[in-house]
Amino acid sequence: MTTLFANEYQPPVDNGLSVLYADDALLVIDKPSGLLSVPGRGEDKQDCLLSRLQREYDDALIVHRLDMETSGVMVLARNKEVHRLLSQLFEKREVTKRYIAVVDGRMQEAAGKIDLPLICDWPNRPKQIVDHIQGKSSVTRYKVLWRDTENNTTRVELEPETGRSHQLRVHMQSMGHPILGDRLYSDSQQQNKSPRLLLHAMSLGFAHPITSEPVRFVSEPPF
Repeated sequence: MTTLFANEYQPPVDNGLSVLYADDALLVIDKPSGLLSVPGRGEDKQDCLLSRLQREYDDALIVHRLDMETSGVMVLARNKEVHRLLSQLFEKREVTKRYIAVVDGRMQEAAGKIDLPLICDWPNRPKQIVDHIQGKSSVTRYKVLWRDTENNTTRVELEPETGRSHQLRVHMQSMGHPILGDRLYSDSQQQNKSPRLLLHAMSLGFAHPITSEPVRFVSEPPF
């Protein structure tokens, strides 16, 4: 059985989190790669984005998560009512999410849609697999930004319409273009092309849960 790299969690040095936005209702954070969103199992996995943030904002409540190795924009609520409203926006797919990734190989199509149902590969959790019988609907739109002929890679913008665990990583692998640095879904050569997973949550857009005004928060990828 695969585990969450139980002996390998080495979170980045705590130099303070990058707060992109804060008001009485919500917080928007730029999560660094290598940091868990919430505490994991075991004393060695208690250091996470939520625990670091609550030192300054003790009312912060987690609404959604990014994988440990994924960096980028996350929104948190500052009270239970806002938590409920934000959760509803995610459940109703009324949050626009865009990611940037660098994948192995040169993608041929300039843009397209990946519609492949996913389910947990239970004996090898936390891995996910495509399962056309029992899998849950999972849809990702992609757009090629540029192709790097010299390094045989492609920089791509990804927009998930659903929010399944590891969705972007499995969908890109299924296309034959795993994300560089992915320790779960790529081979050793592809992993060695980058010291980290080259997946970044670039932007979140939604209606502010209190004012209903449209807001969009952006973090440019660090790669």
